[in-house]
Amino acid sequence: MLMDTPDETLVSAARDGDRTAFATLVARHYDRIFGLAFRLTGRRAEAEDLAQDICAALPVKLSHWRGEARFTTWLYRVVVNAAHDLRRRQATRAKAAEGWGDWEIARQDEIAETRERLDWLTETMQRLSPELRDTVALVLGEEMTQAEAGAILGVSEGTIAWRMSEVKKRLRALAAEEGR
Repeated sequence: MLMDTPDETLVSAARDGDRTAFATLVARHYDRIFGLAFRLTGRRAEAEDLAQDICAALPVKLSHWRGEARFTTWLYRVVVNAAHDLRRRQATRAKAAEGWGDWEIARQDEIAETRERLDWLTETMQRLSPELRDTVALVLGEEMTQAEAGAILGVSEGTIAWRMSEVKKRLRALAAEEGR
């Protein structure tokens, strides 16, 4: 009985809250909605999602149908607009993901470079005498003043200053030797 009812009549009834009229409209035009969505997206899963989204939004969209064109013409426009919106959202996500990817690659490169420098420094520090290593551990590692490090190691502040100078000189020489 409702399947013989013209679309325009079903739209009016659906706008007034008639669920049966709305269900009849969706049943009548779902294949049309899905078919066009599939042709516009080229992917079955996207077309199914798009068709479902359109059907879910249709009760609100029906209030915008003015009856100036056939219902099917208006419905095609709704599907085309929804597909365009989907493409824009996908392009925005892809662009954001691409930018994020570049940022993450740069971040990972920086982490790897820092790790490599620290590994070199740790390995190189093992080549230093125990006195120099102790001095560096206190002054740089524990962020002590040269006076504090001297007090702990039982040497003068001047000796700590000389040791730090010697460490820098040796690290520069080793780095130059290795081409760093």
